[in-house]
Amino acid sequence: MLRIRLGALGPLLLGLLIAIVAPAGLAAAEPSPRLNVVLIVADDLGQRDLGCYGSTFYKTSNIDRLAKDGLKFSDYTVACPVCSPTRASILTGMYPARVNITDWLPGRPDRPDQKLKRPNFNQQLPREEVTLSSVLKFAGYSTAHIGKWHLGAEGFGPEQDGFDLNIAGDETGTARSYFAPFRNKQGVMPGLETAPEGEYLTDRLTTEAEKFLEANKDHPFFLNLSHYAPHTPLTAKPAILAKYKGQPVNGRQSHPVYAAMIESLDESVGRVVKKLDDLKLSDKTLVLFTSDNGGLATLEGMPFAPTFNGPLREGKGYLYEGGIRVPLIVRWPGVVAPGTVTDQAANSIDLYPTLVDAAIAHRTVCDGVSLMPVLRGGKLAERSLYWHYPHYANQGSKPGGAIRSGDYKLIEFYETGRRELFDLRKDLSESRNLSADKPEVVKDLAAKLETWRQAVGARMPTPNPDYVPNPPAKDGTITLHARTATVHGVMLRFEPLPHKNTLGFWVRQDDWAEFEFTTTGAGTFTVEVLQGCGKGSGGSEVELAVGTQKLTFTVKDTGGFQAFEAREVGTLKVDSIGRHTLTVKAKTKPGAAVMDLRQIVLKPVK
Repeated sequence: MLRIRLGALGPLLLGLLIAIVAPAGLAAAEPSPRLNVVLIVADDLGQRDLGCYGSTFYKTSNIDRLAKDGLKFSDYTVACPVCSPTRASILTGMYPARVNITDWLPGRPDRPDQKLKRPNFNQQLPREEVTLSSVLKFAGYSTAHIGKWHLGAEGFGPEQDGFDLNIAGDETGTARSYFAPFRNKQGVMPGLETAPEGEYLTDRLTTEAEKFLEANKDHPFFLNLSHYAPHTPLTAKPAILAKYKGQPVNGRQSHPVYAAMIESLDESVGRVVKKLDDLKLSDKTLVLFTSDNGGLATLEGMPFAPTFNGPLREGKGYLYEGGIRVPLIVRWPGVVAPGTVTDQAANSIDLYPTLVDAAIAHRTVCDGVSLMPVLRGGKLAERSLYWHYPHYANQGSKPGGAIRSGDYKLIEFYETGRRELFDLRKDLSESRNLSADKPEVVKDLAAKLETWRQAVGARMPTPNPDYVPNPPAKDGTITLHARTATVHGVMLRFEPLPHKNTLGFWVRQDDWAEFEFTTTGAGTFTVEVLQGCGKGSGGSEVELAVGTQKLTFTVKDTGGFQAFEAREVGTLKVDSIGRHTLTVKAKTKPGAAVMDLRQIVLKPVK
C-alpha cells in the first residue's frame, strides 16, 4: 500500500493531496455550506450496554432515539480491544500495527510471569500521519477535540494533529477526576482549570461541546467529543446513582455506578442533539456514536466487574467479540434511512475515509474503506479485517492476532501458535472452536493473517529471558492457578473472572492442559486439586504428570461445576532446581465434561 505521510512538508503536502483528489471547485480553507461532523466516542462502553443493542438494565433513551433516527451497525468492531490503538485508527484510518501503536499508552511493563516480551511501540501518534482532523481543518473546517486524547504527551496533543480547540485532552487514559476540580497530583485537564466545585466531568465536556457548536453555527465544523465515561474509576452523580438500587452481581448487567455513568453519557448525547436542533443544524450534520473498545467485564482489583457483554464472549482486552464489537450509530438526515440496521462488517479504520468522503468528497489512501455505500443503503465489497495485539492485557488475555473473513473468524495466540476458528453467524458467543472440523479454513485464514502482518510491518513479541513461571511462596508452596495454564485441543479454555475463574468447557477427552512452574530445590510435593463437577459427570480418570512421575485420581461429583472442592490426590517428586511442567490429561470421560479445574497446589513434604 502507498503510504502518504505529512512529514516535514506538513500542510504543503496535505494541501497538494487534497487538491489532487478533491472535486473541481473545492477551495481549501474557505467556509462553505458543507456537511458538519459530530463524532461522539465513549470509553470502555460495550455494544450490549445500550438499550438499542439489547440492554434492559441501562437507561439510554437518547442514544436509542439516535438509532431510531439513523443507521445501527450490528457487526461494527474496533481495531484493538484497548483504547489508544483504536483512537489512532479512527484518526488515521490505519491499522494500529501500521502506525505501531498496539497497546494503551504507555502500556503494561513486562513481568517475569510472561512467557513473551512485548515489542517496542510508539508512545505517541507519529507526526507524519495524515489525520482526519488535519484534512478537515485544511479544507476549511473548524475542529475541536473535547475529552480523552491518550495519544501522546506534550507536543503530541490534539493541537499538533489538526484540532483548533482542545479541552481536557492530554496523555492520560483515565479522568484525573470525575468531579471538579479536574486535577490530580500530576496535573490539571487542559481547558478545565476553573470549574464550579463538584461539577461532573461528563456534564462539563458536554457544555464545552455546546459552546463550540454555538460558536461555529455559521461555519463548517468537526467536533470530536471523546468522553472519559464509563471508564474506571467508576464515579457517578449521586442524584442519578440513587435511581439504581441493589448490589451488583457478576455475570449480568447490574452495577449501579456504571449504570449511572451511562445515564449521564446518554444525557450528554441528548444535549448535543438538542443543541444541533436548536441551532437548526441537524439537517446538515452527520452524527456518529461509538466506543473505543468493548465493555470491561473483568474485575481489575474491583469487587464487581463494571458490565457484562453477553452473549458476546469476554470483554475489554480480549480479541473475542466482547472486546472488539462495539456500537456504531450514524444519523444523517436525508441520506441515512431512519430506523435501519446493517450486518455488514465495518471497523474503526473505516471512520476516517467515511467522514472525509462525506464531508469534502475526498478519496483517501488508508487501510479503511468509506462506508458511504452502506449509509446510502448499498453494499461494501468483500474484504477481510485484521487485528494484532502482541501484549498481555490487564484483563488477563495473552498476545494474539485475529482475522475475520466473511462469517469466519480465526484467533491465533502468539505464545503457542494455538488457533481457534468460529462461525460468527451461527455462534456469536464464540463457544464452539471449529479448528478441528475445518482445517482448510484455518490454514487459509492463518496464511492471510501472516501475509497481512508482514504487509503492515506488525512487530511481534519475543521470548522473555526473565520468565519465571509460578515460583514458590516463602513456605515452598507452589500454586498453579488455572489462568496460568496452557490449553491444548479444541474446547478446553480458561474462563476469567467474574464468570468462572477456572479451566472449563472440558467436554472433549482429548483436550488437556499444562502448567509451568519453578522450584528452588528438589523435593516431594503433596498435590491438591481444586475441582468442581456437575451432577452425573463425575468419575473421569485424570492423570497428573511431572516428567516420568505420574499419579491418577478420580474426579468427584461435587453437585455443580462451580461447586469447587479441594482434594489431596497424591504426591509427585521433583528431582532438580529450575523450571518444570505439570500436565493434566483425562484418561476417561463418562459424563458430559471432565471437570472444572480452578487450581493445583503443590505443598512441600517436610
